[in-house]
Amino acid sequence: MIRTLDQMVEKVLSFHRKHRIAVAWAQDANTIGAIHKAASYGLIDAILIGQQAEIKNICRRAGIDYSLFSLVDSPDESEAASLAIRMTRSGDADIAMKGLVGTDKFLKAVLDKKDGLMIPGAVLSYVCAVQIPLYHKLLFITDTAVIPVPSLEQKIAMANYALEMARRFGIRKPRIALVSATEKPSRHFISNSDYSVMMKMAREGHFAECLMDGPLDIFLACDKKSVEIKRVETPVNGEADILLFPSLESSNPFYKGLMLFAGGELAGLIRGTEKPVIVMSRSESEMSKFYCIALACLMA
Repeated sequence: MIRTLDQMVEKVLSFHRKHRIAVAWAQDANTIGAIHKAASYGLIDAILIGQQAEIKNICRRAGIDYSLFSLVDSPDESEAASLAIRMTRSGDADIAMKGLVGTDKFLKAVLDKKDGLMIPGAVLSYVCAVQIPLYHKLLFITDTAVIPVPSLEQKIAMANYALEMARRFGIRKPRIALVSATEKPSRHFISNSDYSVMMKMAREGHFAECLMDGPLDIFLACDKKSVEIKRVETPVNGEADILLFPSLESSNPFYKGLMLFAGGELAGLIRGTEKPVIVMSRSESEMSKFYCIALACLMA
């Protein structure tokens, strides 16, 4: 079982395979630093799409040899996004990555019916593996980036994507917590009715092997002492592998708080696409962007 993001990198290195990555609007220091690190590890060959002069300047300032990358000039961020997605769709690249381009413009290219990367009929969602110094293993969180208020159908897809990713990390029977403000079902929280349906589905075997429970608050999901204090019986038992949130408004501040205040690092991917797609906040650290690249190689 992979318990840290560095162990994930080691796993990917054991495959001895390089992937080609197309980066949209790549003139960003953290992105270029992460790409250079991944290339130095032998994980990738990179195609940097964007303003060539600025990409070269960033490389010079960082002491990076830009001749290690394929540079494609693009004067416009929307065109850079479309080109990165088209290259990935056609097989010229294996992974698409967002650089400085706005998330809305990048996802518009991903969702394009003719040249995009969506699997027909699939739900577009996001799963990330977060490494937190005070938690004893990786914590998978969904959805922190795409779906504002997921429907029941979307929550089911979110759970399946997270379970699939957790299994790639060697977790045979993931513990998945359906997160709410309290463990007590309430008509005031509209997600609770969806959770009850999902729990019934889990009991009937509609999900891959897992231990699912909800609604649960974060304490019961991730802290065994809280389970003992509250005397709540839950199969998750303070050992959650996966946190499924009821809204983007709750999940996004939660994960950003972990990054900013708890020393967290993450590796995340868009799910529901034919090939791995990396979408990160422009303010994410170079290490988190590197880990996202490694995750994309693991899931490719």
